[in-house]
Amino acid sequence: MTEIKRIFDLLAYSEENFPMDVALAVKRYGKWETFSTADYRKNVDAVSLGLLAMGFEKGDKIATVSNNRPEWNFMDFGMGQIGCVHVSIYPTISDEEYRHILSHSDSRILVVADKALFDRLHHFVDEIDKLEAIYTFDEVDGAANWREIPAQAKGKKTSLRPLLEKRRRAVKPEDLLTLIYTSGTTGLSKGVMLSHKNVVSNVLMSQKMVTALKPGDRALSFLPLCHVLERTGSYVWQSLGISVYYAESIETIVENMIEIKANAFITVPRVFEKIYDKIILKGRELEGIKKTIFFWAVKIGDQYDPNPANRTAAYNLKLTIARKLVLDKWREALGGSLKSVVSGGAALQPRLSRIFWAAGIPVQEGYGLTETSPVVAGNRSYFPYIRFGWVGAVPEEIEVKIADDGEILVRGDNVMKGYYKDPEKTRQVLEPDGWFHTGDIGELDKDRFLRITDRKKEIFKLSGGKYVAPQLVENTMKESMFIEQLMVIGENQKFTGALIVPDFDYLHTWCHLHNITYRDNEDLVKKPKVVSRYQEEVDKYNQRLDHVEQIKVFRLVPENWSTETGELSPTLKLKRRVIKKKYQILIDEIYNPK
Repeated sequence: MTEIKRIFDLLAYSEENFPMDVALAVKRYGKWETFSTADYRKNVDAVSLGLLAMGFEKGDKIATVSNNRPEWNFMDFGMGQIGCVHVSIYPTISDEEYRHILSHSDSRILVVADKALFDRLHHFVDEIDKLEAIYTFDEVDGAANWREIPAQAKGKKTSLRPLLEKRRRAVKPEDLLTLIYTSGTTGLSKGVMLSHKNVVSNVLMSQKMVTALKPGDRALSFLPLCHVLERTGSYVWQSLGISVYYAESIETIVENMIEIKANAFITVPRVFEKIYDKIILKGRELEGIKKTIFFWAVKIGDQYDPNPANRTAAYNLKLTIARKLVLDKWREALGGSLKSVVSGGAALQPRLSRIFWAAGIPVQEGYGLTETSPVVAGNRSYFPYIRFGWVGAVPEEIEVKIADDGEILVRGDNVMKGYYKDPEKTRQVLEPDGWFHTGDIGELDKDRFLRITDRKKEIFKLSGGKYVAPQLVENTMKESMFIEQLMVIGENQKFTGALIVPDFDYLHTWCHLHNITYRDNEDLVKKPKVVSRYQEEVDKYNQRLDHVEQIKVFRLVPENWSTETGELSPTLKLKRRVIKKKYQILIDEIYNPK
């Protein structure tokens, strides 16, 4: 019986315990293409043999920049089982970041998804000394295809097979599995060194958090596999005998979910916010009794408590009616078969957890970092291991403590080996006795439930000496249907202010209903009636905040923030310095009005 000690042991474990007709699947050109467990093994070994024929040694680095697809897995396990290190890179970073990562990581070859990425990145082969070649997953004219790697072993497979077995046995749990470059919100990214042991420990631990899933279930994957949460989650699914389906595109997620009747997926809070906003927007378009019933059901859902003992018989009756008339349709709209929906990467608004659970969609919020492989805590799919507004219970395999200044410290087999080629930055966050400084502020209760309140470095002080935790304010304000994004400001100033990105879909609808005309979004955000309506929203949510946290003055901005335009990191976190620089004129208006 195979024991999972190195990440690629997952494949042998699957072969022994639940060989599947559909281990991996991807929707391409409107059709599902499937790969059995046997296909998986064949492709993984072919990659390994090809790399051996090319002279790759243990510790050599191979970089990938790709969308989610089975070929990513073939490369991942194929390089891993001969001791090579996977440098998995986000497709949405800047050229400066690409140059830094490809050079800093010492990557020997680069494998990219398609023509667009090839056209953008192929010149680095000539510019970076150690980078020898670039390959593509798609067929691209003038580019070497990834299948040329397995082809290197043609005629040599018999002689190379013993070497593959030897190299596979030589990979130790402590060996480096991957370099994942943390996107960060300032400066160039750092290469997080994760070993097989780091990630395997997290996979085995995380299995206990998704007990609703069974072999043969189906998961839809659409968060980038270079994101440590999606990557580890994919390993968890594979370890449980779950078929992994890759979405055709970000636009077809819901369609693909319905097609496969997905039982699980991993996402970030922004996706839930978008789904909720679209549902509410449709509800507002209803008329008469239908509209009344819709918002009555939403109100019932907003009162949902995961503890059955706290739900009265009267509430349970109302919930049953609300589900039958409205909320069950939400579940059906996502395929009707969801058992486990994991949310991570940022704080999830408690009201969203409450309403989705009421609709029978079990959203499990968790917490972790790239440096912790990633999971540190997580809610489960049943009471008492679920608590809205908290990121869940810390498993017994991990130690967590709160430092005197409120910072969350973590110790366990999941904590990284350090930052690649950067002992000084490693020393700054990793103590000699193994405690890792997360940079997050939080609290841990007697039941080992963890709550995050803010990022340590993002908390700022007003000129009066009072501290403001911006994430708390931002998450509160983003509950408004009118607000898409928001950044709190005010460091060394007299009061707390904010830059607000409207939810333009919702705002356009509101303007139509109120006969407000505008030329474009830049004109729209200056309309007195619009600004006045946003003041009402800010005043409403300010009531839930302490006096120093309340937003006294704000400005609306006319465009969304994104990774493409530079205001968000690849993991969708605010790049505060970038945003401040971009909107310095508006900030000056807030604090230095004429």
